[in-house]
Amino acid sequence: MSTCSTASQELDEPLAGTAATARTWLLLEQPGPWGAKALTSSHLDPAVGRALEAATKGTGVRVALIRRPGRHADCGTPTVRQVYAAHTVPGRVWLRSATVSEPRDLLGLDFGALGRGEHRGFDSVLGARPHTGDPLALVCTNGKRDRCCALLGRPLAAELASSGVEGVWEVTHLGGHRFSPTLLVLPYGYAYGRAEAHAVKDALHGVKEGRIVVAGCRGNSAWERPGQAAELAVRTAVGEYGAEALSVVATNGAAPCWEVTVAHADGRRWRVVVAQGASAPPRPESCGSSILGSPARMDVVEVRELVTATAIAS
Repeated sequence: MSTCSTASQELDEPLAGTAATARTWLLLEQPGPWGAKALTSSHLDPAVGRALEAATKGTGVRVALIRRPGRHADCGTPTVRQVYAAHTVPGRVWLRSATVSEPRDLLGLDFGALGRGEHRGFDSVLGARPHTGDPLALVCTNGKRDRCCALLGRPLAAELASSGVEGVWEVTHLGGHRFSPTLLVLPYGYAYGRAEAHAVKDALHGVKEGRIVVAGCRGNSAWERPGQAAELAVRTAVGEYGAEALSVVATNGAAPCWEVTVAHADGRRWRVVVAQGASAPPRPESCGSSILGSPARMDVVEVRELVTATAIAS
């Protein structure tokens, strides 16, 4: 059976620079079935879903629904729901945990502050605390968005959960279903595509040690897509895998070419030239569409370390 994910893999479409963008993720537990636009087409009150969409627009906060792996028959409204918030900008990374009985309580949050990385309001409104468990592995399984997410994502989530991996959740939408199975790892916010259970376990083990596994990585959601590709290219070029070692500090230019400045926590900097190309030949970008397209791709043209005045003086 030909699917958008098999076509993407057969054509060796690059993964780097394809992650969804969000400085802060807000995750709300919602069991039961999900529609294509889950915030307004699940068993969550659609009025609450619409209000969350409107309130987070332009704030850097992305809202997603999560549920435990397994069967998703409607067993009634849960009395208590898990909520997570995670800020993914290096140097300011955090992951907070709370529970709510009424999803409407989320509408009392200051989403602008949350997008800027301020969690005090989240803590006070919801009684949140730092998440002290294992990293979160959020596997996209929303088959109503694209069948690949269900066909490939649900078995991955089930395999991880059954093998004892803690922190596994199904999530509504991470973008790029043609890279299924896709997942997001929190707190650091790196997304992965074409994931297999052993690779996910490696990535989660790396997070526990404060390092990032680059293989299969789509990028850090804190950055726009040229920055995602640039940061991964620097990691690979210099062998730097510390989770919060690198930051994207400047992006100049516009499609189809950018110059991205990536900075190391130790003061080193690199200039990375990223060019936007088109993945050929044309193919369906989603199993839900018969329209042929050429997905944008981020190609790193050059990685060059910048010599600082201090280095010249020494």
